[in-house]
Amino acid sequence: MSETKSPLPRQVADAYVDDLIALDPITGTYLGVPDSSSKLPDYSPAGQEARAELARATLVKLDEAERLPGADSDVERRCGRLLRERLTAELAMHEADEHLRAIGNMHTPGHAVRDVFSVTPTRTEQDWAAIAERLRAVPAALAGYRESLALGLERKLYAAPRPTTTFIGQLTEWTDTDGQGRGWYEDFAAEGPDTLRTELDEAARTATAALLELRDWLRDVYAPAAEGTPNTVGRDRYAVWARYFNGTDLDLDEAYAYGWAEFHRLLGEMRQEAEKILPGAKTPWEALAHLDVHGRHVEGVEEVREWLQGLMDKAIEDLDGTHFELAERVRRVEARIAPPGGAAAPYYTAPSEDFSRPGRTWLPTMGLTRFPAYDLVSTWYHEGVPGHHLQLAQWAHVAQDLSRYQATVGGVSANVEGWALYAERLMDELGYLTDPEERLGYLDAQMMRAVRVIIDIGMHLELEIPADSPFHPGERWTPELAQEFFGAHSSRPADFVESELTRYLTMPGQAIGYKLGERAWLLGREKARERHGAGFDLKAWHMAALSQGSLGLDDLVDELSRL
Repeated sequence: MSETKSPLPRQVADAYVDDLIALDPITGTYLGVPDSSSKLPDYSPAGQEARAELARATLVKLDEAERLPGADSDVERRCGRLLRERLTAELAMHEADEHLRAIGNMHTPGHAVRDVFSVTPTRTEQDWAAIAERLRAVPAALAGYRESLALGLERKLYAAPRPTTTFIGQLTEWTDTDGQGRGWYEDFAAEGPDTLRTELDEAARTATAALLELRDWLRDVYAPAAEGTPNTVGRDRYAVWARYFNGTDLDLDEAYAYGWAEFHRLLGEMRQEAEKILPGAKTPWEALAHLDVHGRHVEGVEEVREWLQGLMDKAIEDLDGTHFELAERVRRVEARIAPPGGAAAPYYTAPSEDFSRPGRTWLPTMGLTRFPAYDLVSTWYHEGVPGHHLQLAQWAHVAQDLSRYQATVGGVSANVEGWALYAERLMDELGYLTDPEERLGYLDAQMMRAVRVIIDIGMHLELEIPADSPFHPGERWTPELAQEFFGAHSSRPADFVESELTRYLTMPGQAIGYKLGERAWLLGREKARERHGAGFDLKAWHMAALSQGSLGLDDLVDELSRL
């Protein structure tokens, strides 16, 4: 009789992914698991508790696994420290009952139940039959979500009024995309085959009716009850959120000071670059406003999609073999136009595990048809190549050498966003942003990330604005001051700024991870360079760094320094 071998950390992590997919078929769809395509998660309190119990049980198994021979190898150690950190952070969020007030303009269960259809397979009639079943599952998923929010009401755990109002507006748009009562689900289902037309149309109408029911309850019951709730979360709740998004317990006051230091550094660089574009401009944003009218533009929605695709294709051709070594399937990435009704910021979706669905960048047009080039170049280095796509597609490519968990659901936001911001800086270092328009756009994007650190921490903790600030020195941050400060130090239009502020109120601690994550990547690179001296190979370091999976920020610096 053979003896059963105890699992090591990577096996524990991968068993967790299997169990998680059973509870969360949306995760399964993003990973490309066919059996997930017809199902949706249980967002009720019972469903949320089942996920928490899975995390607790997995941590017990990890304790046992880390005592076994072989658990101290590099691959097992990295996986174990990631799994422990992530599950601990997720449980802290659960135990703080944050899932009972999950309302905002992005990344809520309501958004997840809509957005997953954009990545659900649609190639065959069988795929569309699964979609019809998933559409019929929308009412139960949204009912579970509403049950969790209702329990939050009962416990007086309210979402903030501003995100609530924004979400109600989004639900209204999703249920009436054409102004005549036809919703987003009906538009999506219209692309299906005629053989399933009746079934798809009925299922889509059922899904839209469930959205309307949720919208009406939020408007008529939830919003009045939550009226008067502060829009900010305070230091204690913020610390839990920041740990979840950054993978470490941050010194928030030090991070706030770092944000200000970066603000002043970048402002000096922006002034120099602005002088090349509009001599005598009072501020860099006056020069950027000049570019909005007189700078290079791309005209047309399909034209901008093709232009962004070409930008990524060129970056791959230039960087592969010089600063990266890319597998053929990693070289494939698609530019897409985002569905209407979401947040204003561009985003990326990773490839499925088998690469049958490639990595994709998504541009929300916000109704525009004319796009300034300065605002897109470094952003697509961030979202696409060498940013999110190279990291997340490389994780998928080396998944069997890591673990499924490290390559997929174990991502730490600040690690991922930090790499993408590092990628923008890398392209500047490599000489891709010498054009004054594009470089000022890059610096403006960097400034936005520094401003995020300042206002996200500042308004949630109600910190004092320092004496050397050009804006309201000595006053305490409020969301209103934060929005004014952002608008005065960004080229983004007012609707984008408003969307961003709502996002920060919805997901405290997430927006700071871009700049703090970039700092971690740069520090890890510098320590590795010091360790190797003249023998430091940047291409080799990049590939080793991109092939180790995700880590929280402290663990990331430690591991990058060893490469």
